[in-house]
Amino acid sequence: MEKVLKRETASPRLLALTGLFAALGCVGTMVLQVPSPTGGYMNLGDAVVILGAWLLGPAYGAIAGGVGPAMADLLSGYAVYVPATLAIKAVMALTAAYLYRTFGKKGLLLSALAAEAPMVLGYWLFDGALAALSGGGSLGLCLMGSAAGIPSNLVQAAFGAAASTLLALALRRSSYAQKHFPSL
Repeated sequence: MEKVLKRETASPRLLALTGLFAALGCVGTMVLQVPSPTGGYMNLGDAVVILGAWLLGPAYGAIAGGVGPAMADLLSGYAVYVPATLAIKAVMALTAAYLYRTFGKKGLLLSALAAEAPMVLGYWLFDGALAALSGGGSLGLCLMGSAAGIPSNLVQAAFGAAASTLLALALRRSSYAQKHFPSL
């Protein structure tokens, strides 16, 4: 348990990597945006959020994972999603990092898949609440309507989990990554 709750120190290198992963998360989210039925979009950013969580740890992974995709929403004209994305992606990163630290190197895919659950659930709830607040009817009806976005979020989740896992496996073969990220 101590290994999971180990406190991270804010070294200049870690701060720089956090900024780099935030920027990569923004670019990964913006480079390909496929509109979803509920007004959001599918993207490649989840792979970066999860990989960053594994490499940076829970705290800094959550900062990078939340800020990068939230900035992409802001820059892409989806400002209404910024607070939700910031929170949802941060929770994704926390989940991925803690589960990876708990289960070790064999928990790569499990932690990635589990990290995607808050994304699917979070956007479903946010889209339903947004519709209800916009006068779309009762919250219950709006949640039923926002369920239309679940399949596209599941596709994004599957891709994000698979891509982050494959990227991590490839990085494990790199002597540079082994030296600088021994826990990967």
